[in-house]
Amino acid sequence: MSAVAADSVALAPTDYLLHLADNALVLGQRNAQWCGHGPILEEELALANMSLDLVGQARLLYDLVARRAADGSTEDTYAYWRDASQFRNYTLLELPHRSPLVGYAQGDMDFAITVMRNTLYTALMVPLWQQLCDCSDPDLAAIAAKSLKEAQYHLRHACDWLVKLGDGTDSSRQRMQGALEHLWPYTAEFWVSGKLEALARSAGLLVDGAALESSWNAIIDAVLEQATLTRPPAPEGYVSEGKVGVHSEHLSFLLAEMQSLARAHPGAQW
Repeated sequence: MSAVAADSVALAPTDYLLHLADNALVLGQRNAQWCGHGPILEEELALANMSLDLVGQARLLYDLVARRAADGSTEDTYAYWRDASQFRNYTLLELPHRSPLVGYAQGDMDFAITVMRNTLYTALMVPLWQQLCDCSDPDLAAIAAKSLKEAQYHLRHACDWLVKLGDGTDSSRQRMQGALEHLWPYTAEFWVSGKLEALARSAGLLVDGAALESSWNAIIDAVLEQATLTRPPAPEGYVSEGKVGVHSEHLSFLLAEMQSLARAHPGAQW
């Protein structure tokens, strides 16, 4: 975008772009951990491809931030050279694929948690990308249009598995209900309006939180009914704050794994 064109439109704030990018990168990294461990070969490939979609979304957003910063930064700067407190992803996305454990503990990955998390998150991103397709920032609108198509597939894929497992055997239903109850409190962070949302609205991004919540509830209620799962009550108590940089210990372990090669060989060319 030319300087003249950029001056004539309201551009998305950097923090909001990083929030969107960090969400995509962290979930992409989490889902990629199924590579070599998937329940069936077809699903392993599907999760790997969806991870690539998410990393691709993150790259586009990081690159946009870097170009606008014009300070010599690149997409790698934001992915590999920020610490956990500088990431703005939802806490939901950094949690391990298993029941609550300390970050360094070892345990079998639970496919039910992966399916449920992907459902809860993509049910938010489909209506959000739809809104951002019409935002005032043409670069973000173009990224949103591409990302929307991917998110729609991700949602359909996650919902298909949720229904199969929720309305499957007694064991699979119990595991899906357990995953839902484990992850549900973290969805409260979606609806906490703060600085990020205020910046987005002031930049003309047309992010309508009430409409997002209504759309998300409709999607979630419909799929839970099909899956014969019980929606938990509204979360109470502490609300996670990942999008303002307050994370669980799990993000540090995830980033250590993801960033180790780049930090061990700074400036290396591949």
